[in-house]
Amino acid sequence: MKKPAFFLGFALLMATAVTAQPQTGSVLIKNATVLTVTNGTLENTDVLVRDGKIARIGQGLSAPGGVEVVDATGKYVMPGIIDAHAHIALSAVNEATDPVTAMVTMEDVVNPYHIGIYRALAGGVTTSHLMHGSANVIGGQNETIKHRWGYTNPDDLRFEGAPRTIKFALGENPTRVHGNRGGGSGKAKVPATRMGVEAVLRDAFEQGLRYKEAWERYEAERRRNPRAVPPPYDLRLETLADILRGDILVHCHSYRADEILMLLRVLKDYGIEKVTFQHANEAFKVAPELAAFGAYASVFSDWWSYKFEVYYSTAYNAAILTRNGVVTSVNSDSGELNRHLYHEAAKSQRYGGLTDDEALALITINPARQLGIDDRVGSIEVGKDADLVVFDGHPLSVYAIPVMTFVDGVRYFDRERDPDDIRLHVDPEAAVDASRFVTDEDWHALEATAGWLFQF
Repeated sequence: MKKPAFFLGFALLMATAVTAQPQTGSVLIKNATVLTVTNGTLENTDVLVRDGKIARIGQGLSAPGGVEVVDATGKYVMPGIIDAHAHIALSAVNEATDPVTAMVTMEDVVNPYHIGIYRALAGGVTTSHLMHGSANVIGGQNETIKHRWGYTNPDDLRFEGAPRTIKFALGENPTRVHGNRGGGSGKAKVPATRMGVEAVLRDAFEQGLRYKEAWERYEAERRRNPRAVPPPYDLRLETLADILRGDILVHCHSYRADEILMLLRVLKDYGIEKVTFQHANEAFKVAPELAAFGAYASVFSDWWSYKFEVYYSTAYNAAILTRNGVVTSVNSDSGELNRHLYHEAAKSQRYGGLTDDEALALITINPARQLGIDDRVGSIEVGKDADLVVFDGHPLSVYAIPVMTFVDGVRYFDRERDPDDIRLHVDPEAAVDASRFVTDEDWHALEATAGWLFQF
């Protein structure tokens, strides 16, 4: 009896999605083991959600009128999982035409129809950081989204208020794409080596600094002279200037310890304080230096050896970084694998012996800090967004399965009410137009016609 109601609700969401603002929901989750991540584990506890926000956490809570009650007896509730490096819901990834493409942004290529969004929800993932590719030393700006599946306007997926971020890349990828362009012929560009990568970074920051200073001089003059002429606007330089102003967080593709230290030196020279090293397979070698700088790391659990610069790695990377005080997350770097992130986090207990809270922090509050959204998500606290996942067992158990996923208090995934076909660009209930099928007779006719044509 519940299934038609769920379908009706989902259909209503789909019908209103084109024009309405993203919905928020209210629900009371009862009698769960609540994994807050930041305030320990609460047994036999209720979580009351009102209008998309966590309103109360405690025992014996009552549902206000009209608020649905979910009995989570024997189940676990944790914050929605956050992927700090994902490539779901994108129709393009790399603007690989120049070593510095700070003028492009992933918000222009978000694809709300991508089935990966729903699959991520099925894995308990509620937020993804959609990153530009690693072809450029300084790539495009990234986009942080919530998995509001069913909304077809890309703007409705945007994590409103999330800080701007940008992708940097060191090492083999940008040197291969640009330095070896045309087989190293006259079409090649700097960088061809790691020293070229540093040169590109410093040259870009110098350009951004001159642009920033030119606009500061103009603003000062405009206060004295209303007819002052502004400098030419340049989106690429404006973005670089915003990095220097501290308005954009840097997320940098990296592997080797030496190049990680190189970027720390460059950032220090230009007064840039916020950086997260993505992949960072050798970050364990320089964990104290990262901690001293205040840099973050977003790593793989146990993936390596897929190219030469990724051979020196260890599955203890996340644990070593955590123990050295580096805010660390585990990411998917994928358009599909983020639905397994709770398994990836669990590996940090096999390799490094992290506590439950430390392991869960790798996929919740820590990526939230790296994206600057930890005041909204990443833990179960009163006042935070009700992005929640209900598991049938402890999420760090290999046998656990997400059974419900909420975003802003709205249930977007329910394992018991999972439709056979969840795609948005087809209507699974619509009548099939049989005239569009190619029958055996049609096929034989096409073969005969083709045979006739090839005689000439």
